[in-house]
Amino acid sequence: MPTPVKSVLPVVLLGCGGVGRYLLRHIVSCRPLHANQGVAIRVVGVADSSSLLVAEDVHSTGLDDALLTQLCAAKSSGSPLSSLLGRGHCQLFKNPEARVKVIDAATTLGRTTGLVLFDCSATYDTVSLLKDAVDHGCCIVLANKKPLTGAYEDFQKLVSNFRRIRFESTVGAGLPVIASVTRIFASGDPISRIVGSLSGTLGYVMSELEDGKKFSEVVKNAKSLGYTEPDPRDDLGGMDVARKALILARLLGQQISMENINVESLYPSELGPDAVSTKDFLESGLVQLDKSMEERVKAASSRGNVLRYVCEIESTGCQVGLKELPKDSALGRLRGSDNVVEIYSRCYQSSPLVIQGAGAGNDTTAAGVLADITDLQDLFQTTA
Repeated sequence: MPTPVKSVLPVVLLGCGGVGRYLLRHIVSCRPLHANQGVAIRVVGVADSSSLLVAEDVHSTGLDDALLTQLCAAKSSGSPLSSLLGRGHCQLFKNPEARVKVIDAATTLGRTTGLVLFDCSATYDTVSLLKDAVDHGCCIVLANKKPLTGAYEDFQKLVSNFRRIRFESTVGAGLPVIASVTRIFASGDPISRIVGSLSGTLGYVMSELEDGKKFSEVVKNAKSLGYTEPDPRDDLGGMDVARKALILARLLGQQISMENINVESLYPSELGPDAVSTKDFLESGLVQLDKSMEERVKAASSRGNVLRYVCEIESTGCQVGLKELPKDSALGRLRGSDNVVEIYSRCYQSSPLVIQGAGAGNDTTAAGVLADITDLQDLFQTTA
């Protein structure tokens, strides 16, 4: 006997990049699982940077699974959302009208059936839209870190109704970092310190250096494996780690901004994007960093330690950069591209809570977003 539908979640996706497409595929492939749980996720709209594809009647229908599958294929091949018109019961709106239509959906659904906006983009441009959605009683789920790392007032607004926001994937992809922090915090156990290796790229780079490999060779190999951004300086500069650290620090109650975080870049400003092209950086810039990095690795080793690129959050502030750590610690034992987070509190003072696993990748991140969405199911109406 089929399980009755208990929760119907209308959702709008912002961002059709790698994470967004994987998320749509996960939603489609998990239909049998969710049906057994009495949950139905109804995708009523999908937006990219220029337009919005939306169901003809967002109140009662969504974009069907065949159309969602075609959408993923079209966006993977570089085709616009407009190429999907005529393949299903949908409408297309281009910006700025697309933004208005999302707000219309938030207005009509937010206070009736409910609506989830999930942001899988990589831009600050969604902040005002998300804040409007919050005002209309919508839930929001974020893989995009930027809305939570801009102005502190925006952060406050977005988390003002904490039960209606989920952002696990902003810090550790599918790892339960945010959930662990909030549960410890809610138990009255004060968190004194968080130390984390939150970049799969830099975790890989630093662990490979222990084997005596040159920094330039390791970075180039990481790029060939697809671990880095097209310009590795986007990873080596540490700003992505800093954004994750800022989210955790704000979650602990610190009213700080990016300007308050001391971030150590692994390349000097004279080798930055404004001074040197990506090609020249890879061909002649990286090798200039080999000697200094080798000296730091050897110095740490002589003291029985290893170097890791970590964020460190304490009551006194937040910093991001290279740190010497004992070889036998959880962070010291880290190899490859896994993420590791150590959480210290009264209960976890001498033996920290350690969270480790894959902390990057479109598939893993999308799975984390989907888990966040289903975590909101009890807030939605119980009729299909």
